[in-house]
Amino acid sequence: MAKKARKQTGGTPATVALTAAGTSFTVHEYAHDPASPSYGEEAAEALGVPPERVFKTLVADVDGALTVAVVPVAGQLDLKALAAAVGGKRAAMADPAAAERTTGYVRGGISPLGQRRRLPTVLDASARRHETICVSAGRRGLEVELSPADLAELTGAVVAPIGRAA
Repeated sequence: MAKKARKQTGGTPATVALTAAGTSFTVHEYAHDPASPSYGEEAAEALGVPPERVFKTLVADVDGALTVAVVPVAGQLDLKALAAAVGGKRAAMADPAAAERTTGYVRGGISPLGQRRRLPTVLDASARRHETICVSAGRRGLEVELSPADLAELTGAVVAPIGRAA
């Protein structure tokens, strides 16, 4: 199980939020390669963690409202399932600039935690199969490992089957 991290200066909003909540988590840092075609797959490989335990944070527009989807890097987001999970009709990927501006993070480093403005969040149900999962800690090359239950609680996430195999 993850150890409780101590508050460190220079933490990201995600790690600060985890520390403030008293949540048990572990931070993993790796050298990010700007030429990598997939931030999530790069993280899984660099950390030696199976891709189904590393989750990417995507921002979508569901009926005009930005919504966060957290799905395994090994698969894809099912936009129809995301819309249904939050009671919407249509979903499309959000404009990257709007996602960055709203969350306070850069693309490839968007964390579901510690966002500038808390958005509705949906966590893929496959997360429940794992004791811990990894999500972005708020910048490229930095992941945080925590229990899916803690992630869902801290983000107020709905847990639903929104991912599909690649």
